[in-house]
Amino acid sequence: MGPHRNVDTLRNQLSMSVSSLYLHIPFCEHKCIYCDFYSVAPSETRPEAELPTKRFVESLKREIELRSRDERFRVPYETIFLGGGTPSLLSIQELKEIFETLTGSFFVEPDAEITIEVNPGTVDPEKFRAYRALGINRVSMGVQSFHEDDLRFLTRIHSSTQAKQCVRDAYAAGFENVSLDLMFSLPGQTRDRWVSNLKNAVELHPTHVSCYSLIVEPHTPLAKMVETRQVSLLSIDQDAELYESTIEFLAKSGFEQYEVSNFARPGFASKHNKNYWNHSNYLGFGPSAHSFWRVDEADESPGRWWNISSIVGYHEALDRDSLPVAGGERLSREQLLEEEIFLALRSEGVDVGGFQRRYGKDLLSNPASGLNDLISRNMAVLDGGRVRLTPRGYLVCDEICASLRI
Repeated sequence: MGPHRNVDTLRNQLSMSVSSLYLHIPFCEHKCIYCDFYSVAPSETRPEAELPTKRFVESLKREIELRSRDERFRVPYETIFLGGGTPSLLSIQELKEIFETLTGSFFVEPDAEITIEVNPGTVDPEKFRAYRALGINRVSMGVQSFHEDDLRFLTRIHSSTQAKQCVRDAYAAGFENVSLDLMFSLPGQTRDRWVSNLKNAVELHPTHVSCYSLIVEPHTPLAKMVETRQVSLLSIDQDAELYESTIEFLAKSGFEQYEVSNFARPGFASKHNKNYWNHSNYLGFGPSAHSFWRVDEADESPGRWWNISSIVGYHEALDRDSLPVAGGERLSREQLLEEEIFLALRSEGVDVGGFQRRYGKDLLSNPASGLNDLISRNMAVLDGGRVRLTPRGYLVCDEICASLRI
């Protein structure tokens, strides 16, 4: 049967929430110094070179069609996320072709949350209106900072003025769900300077804000700058102070924290993000994209796999009508439960009852889990059957997750 089978029948076959689709669009006008996501940009020696988007779109459509032949994946999808890279570098016609192939191959819920990442400077009012006509209903903007010197340091291609206009253009085009990405713990950044960024963001009335600490990833230009002492990073204590300021300021501004780095106005938490944190199924398409799919214990299929991190290799595989998979792993029961707790603690908390039904383990009666200890130290609370971290716990989330014993 095709992708448009009876939806109620499909839902009845599922034991968990509806799944997600992710498309990695690997193009950038310029590669930022901190970014380690796979992407390609025009060479510095040939800045006028055209990005090979046309061939990529053909390969992407082929991958979608090949993957949809697997009966396991003929389920309803409630979110689509176009990330990168810079998806807004694709033309409207290219996006239209992608969506036609996607909806012709998979059943996408009529009210699905469909997000596109954009960079200010790569979109205009006309493009925003065209996105809405394609059915895209959520925009995620890579702003990072409203200070010009920060933008220059991060080698962003836009200005603060362009970022603000980009938000206004999105709302004017009819978008009602706009998210901003911001980055803190930049070299020399003070609390007042960071809070001024948050104020600028809130004044634009976004529905969602993601705040990430600057991380030095291996093999990036930033890593070399730190290694050669051209750049000095903030201390752990300074980073923690800025993070606490983020939580406090956004809470006072009407945002709810639903994950370590993500804040939303009531009703605007990203469904796509939440599906990741809920350990739900997702399919990834494009170079370097990852996928996760729960399988029965008797099934020998991998539960997680990832694509080739090379656009050349990606094209070559699909030219042979082969899926561009670079590797995969079958997840054990122990891995699944550990991941479920880790992801849940990063977001809205562990459903203690649900966890016991799935894995036969009572987390609260097991002293080794450490959850009761976290509650006693005000690092976590038991709320409505869920153990979730407090702002104090979020500060050391990674350490907490590493120390838990189930």
